[in-house]
Amino acid sequence: MPLQNRVTPDMQVLVQSWRGNFMGNRGGRIHDPQTKTLLTRKWASKRWIICTTEFKGRKRELMGDSYTELFFLDEVSALTAGHRPCFECRRKQAKLFSNAWISCFGQPQASLADTMDKTLHEERITQPRILSLKEIKELPEGAIIEVAESFFAKKGNNYLLWSGDGYKASDLPDGEIKLLTPNSILEVLNHGYLPEWHESAL
Repeated sequence: MPLQNRVTPDMQVLVQSWRGNFMGNRGGRIHDPQTKTLLTRKWASKRWIICTTEFKGRKRELMGDSYTELFFLDEVSALTAGHRPCFECRRKQAKLFSNAWISCFGQPQASLADTMDKTLHEERITQPRILSLKEIKELPEGAIIEVAESFFAKKGNNYLLWSGDGYKASDLPDGEIKLLTPNSILEVLNHGYLPEWHESAL
C-alpha cells in the first residue's frame, strides 16, 4: 500500500503509486513511525535536501524511526518544492549548486548550507508570484509554473505538463499563472546549474 510520501512541485505530500527518481527529506521526521502517517507539522527543520534513491548499499525502512523519506519525480520537481542537493550522497551536484549559488549571491559569512537553507525556507513560506505570459518567457529552463491547477515545467522554449509519472507536451491553458520555483533557485538555474530531468522530458 502506498505511503503519503510523494511530493508535488507545490510542496504537497500525497499518497500515490509513483515513486520517482529522487528521494529527500524535510530536515528530519514528520511522521508517526507506528502508524506510518504524517504528523500535522510540515517540516522538522529548514534543511530540505534532495538525495539519490540508492547510496552505498544502504537499506532503509520507509517511515521508520529515522527521517521521513520523500520521493520526487526528478530534481526539477524537487528544486521547485524548495529542496537542494545533498552534500553526502549527491556531493558533485551539491558543489555545482553551491558554486552557482555563490555566483549569484556571493560567499556568505556564515555556513553556506545554513545560508541556503534559511533563504529557501523564507521563500517556501511565501505566496507564489503571479506572472504574465511575457514574464514566463524569461524564466530559465527547469522552472515550474502552475496554471489551472496543473503544473508545467519549462524545457527549452516550451512548457511540459507535469504528472507523477512524467512529462508530456501540452499547450498552456488559460488562467492565472503562478510561479512555483523559488526565486533563489531561479537564480541558480540562470547561473548554469543543470538539474536532472525525468527521462520522459529528454
